Amino acid sequence: MSLLRLQNIHLGFGGPDLLAGLDFNIEDGERICLIGRNGAGKSTLLKVIQGIHPVDSGDKTLKSGVLIATLEQEVPETIQDTVFNVVASGLDDIGSLLSRYHDLIQHGNTEDPDWFDQLEKTQQLIEQKDGWKLQQQVESIISRLSLPADSHFTSLSGGMRRRVLLAKALVLQPNILLLDEPTNHLDIESIQWLEEFLLTFKGAILFITHDRTFLKNMATRLVELDRGKVSSYPGDYENYLRRKEERRHDEMIHNARFDKKLAQEEAWIRKGIKARRTRNEGRVRALKQLRAERSQRRNLQGNANLKLETAEKSGKLVIEAKNIVFSYGDDKNNIPIVKNFSTVIQRGDKVGLLGPNGVGKTTLLKILLGKLKPTSGSIKIGTKFELAYFDQLRAQLDLEKTVIDNLDIGSDQVIVNGVSKHVISYLQDFLFTPDRIRSPVKTLSGGERNRLLLAKLFLKPANVLVMDEPTNDLDIETLELLEELLLNYQGTLLLVSHDRSFINNIVTSCIAFEGNANVNEYVGGYDDWLRQRSSSTFDSKKKASQKSPTKTKKISHTSQKNT
Repeated sequence: MSLLRLQNIHLGFGGPDLLAGLDFNIEDGERICLIGRNGAGKSTLLKVIQGIHPVDSGDKTLKSGVLIATLEQEVPETIQDTVFNVVASGLDDIGSLLSRYHDLIQHGNTEDPDWFDQLEKTQQLIEQKDGWKLQQQVESIISRLSLPADSHFTSLSGGMRRRVLLAKALVLQPNILLLDEPTNHLDIESIQWLEEFLLTFKGAILFITHDRTFLKNMATRLVELDRGKVSSYPGDYENYLRRKEERRHDEMIHNARFDKKLAQEEAWIRKGIKARRTRNEGRVRALKQLRAERSQRRNLQGNANLKLETAEKSGKLVIEAKNIVFSYGDDKNNIPIVKNFSTVIQRGDKVGLLGPNGVGKTTLLKILLGKLKPTSGSIKIGTKFELAYFDQLRAQLDLEKTVIDNLDIGSDQVIVNGVSKHVISYLQDFLFTPDRIRSPVKTLSGGERNRLLLAKLFLKPANVLVMDEPTNDLDIETLELLEELLLNYQGTLLLVSHDRSFINNIVTSCIAFEGNANVNEYVGGYDDWLRQRSSSTFDSKKKASQKSPTKTKKISHTSQKNT
């Protein structure tokens, strides 16, 4: 029996059903990648599976005893607790008791007269709920993921916070693990750790991702959600692309034949043939059925039509850096970021910056662009330098303004490469429907905000393009169109990305942070860097150095009395 089965699920929000008679199942041990366009309903489907989103109709069958856990897409800003307590919270009520007991043991005041009573009462409640076994699960998963049990959650890096939330999801020992864009905002080192860990997970995994390398390394089955229904593709990503193209080609042929048949019948009825005769009534009924079927058709969503406004060519030399050194702090508290780095970037170069989160990639970008003065060394900027900057924080977007007002063009026409176009038509090229064009940015999804930022960026004439994590939240189709656009871009590109496939397919060289402020340049993409780097350089798979988690042992009644 399947771990989970959905049958004829319908769910709508006023328009066409987001889930339209959907059938889906999860088998034990599968790693399923759920693929679909932005807005197709992927995250909604995960919420239906979790049981937190009701459906309009249909059946959901969960095998007896099956547990489902979820790794949240975004790291909550409200968590103010230790790592142990965050992980234990995955156990609900018993988790609160274990957190209370852990805090009393680790941080309680043993000289307080009430300390013993509080400890004893908490221990009794845990024993009543058979909670000591669950405490072992908390300590086991903390140890397995190399987490610092007593550290405060807010003191951790983004990658480690994500690891803590994964531990919280796993502590229940679920049979099904749901992951919604688990690689977003992680650096490559953290993504590789996540891959390696998930490959050891014994249950089933259903995940959403735009990271094609992560997808290829993880998925045993690909399921595409399209127009409310799912199609399953066993095998690898290339097989999925080939079979999807075949399926869509067959759909186009079927629709063309259907439309031709409908047109012929419409022509027949218009000619005034005595359709009301008894022998023609069946043909009239068939025509009505054809009309009804055509009215229910949901066409494929179109692809974004990305075009980039280019400026006059820059000079051949774009940026020259000589012996760059940069550090924060003073002589006593000096934090080196870059030491003795030199490079020459010429017109048409496409350069990727590699390194863990927080290592200094954005700082180096600012130095190379002349926006931040190095501690020592020199920067030379070439002639006719016109810059456009994609900011991963999307600070260039006003959340209160509408989509169209965020373009700040002061006209109903835009000009891209000398061609005038109505602003609404231009935004439709970025897949914004007329109703979304008038919506405030604060109501948009992450993918829609990224597309809007691209639309705004691509209106600015530029010959130097800086893109800081442009792929977050984009669906794979739009990501691949962006990839093609950047490949054909005639200007100079500086790219920060943790998407290994995206880097491999675009850049001509990489600038890599390799530990201890050492920054080196390599020809080619991410895979080329892996092959070329010295064995003595920073190991991207090195596990984060963490102190061993503190185990919270149950204290016997006698031990408590002697404390």
